[in-house]
Amino acid sequence: MRQVLFGLCAILVLGAGSAAAQSVRVDRITVHSQALEGNLEGNTANRSVTVYLPRDYDANSGKRYPVLYALHGYSINNDIWSREIKTPETIDAAYAAGVKGMIVVLPNSQTLHNGSMYSSSVTTGDFEGFIATDLVAYIDSHYRTLARRESRGLAGHSMGGYGTVRIGMKHPEVFSALYAMSPCCLSARGAPSAEEGLKLEALKTPEEAKALGFFVRATLAVSSAWSPNPNNPPFYMDLPTKDGVAQPDVIARWAANAPLSMVHQYVPNMRRYTAIAFDVGDRDGLKTDTEALSKTLTAYKIDNSFELYDGDHVSGVADRFQNHVLPFFAEHLSFEPVKP
Repeated sequence: MRQVLFGLCAILVLGAGSAAAQSVRVDRITVHSQALEGNLEGNTANRSVTVYLPRDYDANSGKRYPVLYALHGYSINNDIWSREIKTPETIDAAYAAGVKGMIVVLPNSQTLHNGSMYSSSVTTGDFEGFIATDLVAYIDSHYRTLARRESRGLAGHSMGGYGTVRIGMKHPEVFSALYAMSPCCLSARGAPSAEEGLKLEALKTPEEAKALGFFVRATLAVSSAWSPNPNNPPFYMDLPTKDGVAQPDVIARWAANAPLSMVHQYVPNMRRYTAIAFDVGDRDGLKTDTEALSKTLTAYKIDNSFELYDGDHVSGVADRFQNHVLPFFAEHLSFEPVKP
């Protein structure tokens, strides 16, 4: 009996060791971004970042890997995003199903008003520069990456999908494949109702702003990102209303940040991508704009895929990440060593 118990214990220990060996390594780090220094909202330039390393990363010290940067949505951060897409379990499951190992990076782009819009603003900070320049440089200098555009991908959900499209349009020299999941904010936004406008205009402190509902507070986020004003304290932004009346000049500045308007300026950049994908749930109100952007690219003869799946804005995001996003990048990123 003692020998049987010993044998069972040995099997359990070996099994645990095997399971551990098959799990990705999780690094929780802080990355300082020069692009975010001095922003008027006081958003920290030291950003938390979660890094998932392939199962063989530590055992294979001579191997380098492609990198996927995955951007979270509005009102959350990288920790909540990881719970939504159920990492590292979904990454482990994808690798177990045969998806090639890559480094997956989840940065935190939460701001005073709950979202950076991945834009460049004196008020929020230059989050485009944080993602496309500072973060990429840090990951390349601290991990064994394949440090070239052909081996870098960019993905995101909702606001992160918007960020994927926006940053992708502007930085094809950094990334080579894009996957936008249920991207928000693709078309030009209108002014809020007079009632909501007056409520925003009456705000005096950040504490008062935190008590606002999701969509009303989101108006503060897009205002700080797309209509910043360094001469308008305490929030350093121009709101889309004055005395409850829509302000056309502010709405025009917002429209200039809408990808369905921007895309026509960036056709040569978008043609440089190896692969572009969009997906969105059939019960998600964002499906119309997402399909419109896909069709616009197609009209310019830019290859892309569009998938409408059974779901709403947040249902099945973990499944999409595991079974669609990761396999997409495994297929379209380069895993070949950099030639000397």
